[in-house]
Amino acid sequence: MNSSSGNSPAGTKPFESDSSEERSSDLVTGDQTLRSANESATSGVEVGSAPELIGQGLEGGQWDAPHGNLEPLPSAVTNEPIIRVRNLTKSFRVGEVQVHALQGVDLDVRRGEFLAMIGTSGSGKSTLFNILGGLTPPSTGSVAINGRDLSHMSDAQRNDLRKRTVGFVFQKYNLLPTLTAEQNIQIVRNVAGRPIHFDQQFREILEMLGISHRMTHKPRALSGGEQQRVAIARAIVNGPAILLADEPTGNLDSKNSEIVLTLLRDLNKKLGQTILMITHDPDAAAYADRVVRMRDGKIV
Repeated sequence: MNSSSGNSPAGTKPFESDSSEERSSDLVTGDQTLRSANESATSGVEVGSAPELIGQGLEGGQWDAPHGNLEPLPSAVTNEPIIRVRNLTKSFRVGEVQVHALQGVDLDVRRGEFLAMIGTSGSGKSTLFNILGGLTPPSTGSVAINGRDLSHMSDAQRNDLRKRTVGFVFQKYNLLPTLTAEQNIQIVRNVAGRPIHFDQQFREILEMLGISHRMTHKPRALSGGEQQRVAIARAIVNGPAILLADEPTGNLDSKNSEIVLTLLRDLNKKLGQTILMITHDPDAAAYADRVVRMRDGKIV
């Protein structure tokens, strides 16, 4: 693993791969992916407008959206898997070549499970990640997230899914460089229509993540490990049913990788957070409850 402590400005492509599945124009890439996957952080907000937002009161902690207090999102009372995938396929063209990125994938993820998906570049795991997050549609098959069928969702409903049901953590931290750590988290609350102030339970999570004392710092003043922990806090601040993590330790050295992986496991064990992590690293996958392997667009 390579160590990195620099931040990635919004607009940086979160998937770094040579494989045809990420190169396809059919998949969402580059700025489009970041805008979609970080919808809750950047919807309607450009990096250049951040100072204007601060001027409106975010910096002083008074930037409350006119929504009033919202009740927590209800959790479905069901024994059904929180993720259910059936006979999923995804095909696209690269030049004159037809690429079959997913070939009949079936997958169930239990509520409260920490699942690691391991595979080499080009195995199809990032394509599956994009589909589960509502970033790109499948070619055929069905995907249900927390009891909701993605195939019948409108763009607005998929947008809502990313705001309220699914949280994202990427290899690149994707923090807005002009905002403090606290503001990077608060903006997600605001876009989801929730009060920006953190309750006591979330402040305890910040303590658990070891970043409560770093909330006033901007990304450039944070280490790579601290930036990724801020990104994790941002991903779970709205209480998503599912946390999707794409190579969350890919930019970290071994020490910070161990810290982040241990924190993900603690979120799962102590808070019951459902986590699906994709990785190429068997050592990272070992932190999960269950490991599935992908090869050539199939789970093997």
